[in-house]
Amino acid sequence: MGKALPFLLVFVGCGFFIASYNFFTMVIQNQKSVSTNQLIDHSALSLLADPVVAMPNHLKKARGSKRLFHVALTATDAPYSKWQCRIMYYWFKKVKDMEGAEMGGFTRVLHSGNPDNLMDEIPTFVVDPLPAGMDRGYVVLNRPWAFVQWLEKAKIEEDYILMAEPDHIFVNPLPNLSRGDYPAAFPFFYIKPSENEILLRKFYPEDKGPVKNIDPIGNSPVIIKKSQLESIAPTWMNVSLKMKEDPEADKVFGWVLEMYAYAVASALHGVQHILHKDFMIQPPWDLKVGNAFIIHYTYGCDYSLKGELTYGKIGEWRFDKRSHIRGPPPRNISLPPPGVPESVVRLVKMVNEATANIPGWEEGR
Repeated sequence: MGKALPFLLVFVGCGFFIASYNFFTMVIQNQKSVSTNQLIDHSALSLLADPVVAMPNHLKKARGSKRLFHVALTATDAPYSKWQCRIMYYWFKKVKDMEGAEMGGFTRVLHSGNPDNLMDEIPTFVVDPLPAGMDRGYVVLNRPWAFVQWLEKAKIEEDYILMAEPDHIFVNPLPNLSRGDYPAAFPFFYIKPSENEILLRKFYPEDKGPVKNIDPIGNSPVIIKKSQLESIAPTWMNVSLKMKEDPEADKVFGWVLEMYAYAVASALHGVQHILHKDFMIQPPWDLKVGNAFIIHYTYGCDYSLKGELTYGKIGEWRFDKRSHIRGPPPRNISLPPPGVPESVVRLVKMVNEATANIPGWEEGR
C-alpha cells in the first residue's frame, strides 16, 4: 500500500490538472469572446437562450424575520478536501453573526463512510459513498447521493439550505437570497442548456417544456427550501447516474456533468432559480470583491512579478489549490506582487488569517 500511494497521488494530481486545464481553456475563450429506492430507479429516467430569472416583483419586498439557512458542503476525507473545509468553516464562524447574515447551522456531509479526525473541529454527518466503481472515477457523482442520505437521516432545524463547497470562503455576511418558491443560485457561463438542447432532451423531454426552463447553474452555491431539495435530490442523483451512463452526455458535459444534472432535475420539478451574479466571485477572472458574498478559488492564480496574469502558465507568483493535494498550504503565504487584482490579494489574506488561527494547521490533521 505504501508503494502504491505515490502513484495514486500522481494519478489524482493528473486528474485535477486535466480538469483544471479544461476549465482554464473555457475561461480564456470566454474572456477573449467578450429515498434509496428512488436512487436506483433508472427506468423512471426514460421519461425524462439560458434564462436569467429575475426576482419576482411581488417578492422583492418580502422581508420579515430572519429566514435562517443551514450551510451544507459535501466532502471527502482526503487531505486536499480537509484543509479547504477547515478554512471554509473558519470564515463561516467569522461571518455568521455579522449584521445582515442569515446563516444558521453548518454541516460537513462526509461521504467517506467513516469518521475522520476533523469530527471534533467541524460539525460533520457521515454518509456512505456510492458502491465501489459506480462513480467511474468521477468523484463528484457522490455529491447528490450524499445529499439524499443526509436529508433522509439528519435532523435539520432550518427551513432553508445553502449547498456550498470546500473551496468557498465567505467574504461578506450572506442573507437568504431566495424568495418564496424561487431558490437563489449563481449563473455559470459554461452551463449552456440552449446550446445542448438535442442532448438534454434525453433527460428533459419536450412535454416538460422548453429547454430554457433549465437554469445555467450547478447545485452550488444554491440557497433552497429544504422541502424542495428533499424532492429534487433523488432526481438529481438519478439524472447524474443516467448522464454518466450515456457516452455522449459523459463526453460533452465532462467535469460539469453533475452540475447539468442538478439543473435538469430542478427543471423536472418545475423549480427555477433567481440568478445572482454577486453570489460569488472567481479569481483571477473577477477582479474585485465588491458586494460578493463568496470567493470561489477553483482557478489557479498565476502572475509574473510585474503583476501580469500568465494565463494557464505557472507564474513567478502563484496560488493554486491543486498545488496542495497531499496536504495543506503553509501558513503565511507570500502576498501577490503589486498590480495583482484586489480579489486575489483578498483571497490570500483570508487564507493566511485562517491558517494562522486554526490550531494544529501545520500538522495537516
